[in-house]
Amino acid sequence: FDEWTSVLGSERLTGALLDRLTHHVHILEMNGESYRLATSRKRQKMNAKSNAQREKGEPGSENTDATS
Repeated sequence: FDEWTSVLGSERLTGALLDRLTHHVHILEMNGESYRLATSRKRQKMNAKSNAQREKGEPGSENTDATS
């Protein structure tokens, strides 16, 4: 919540908004790396590898278009 004031511009507005959002809730602080972020990074690496193979014309990356 530390950076919200810089986004919303007003410390008073930020306090009121966070008070409403956090009323009757449990806040869990997660300090580890996000699983979605790790999965996204793996997917990006795999896509980059596939694109590089396709550009080099390596086996398994041929165009299978029926019109050629």
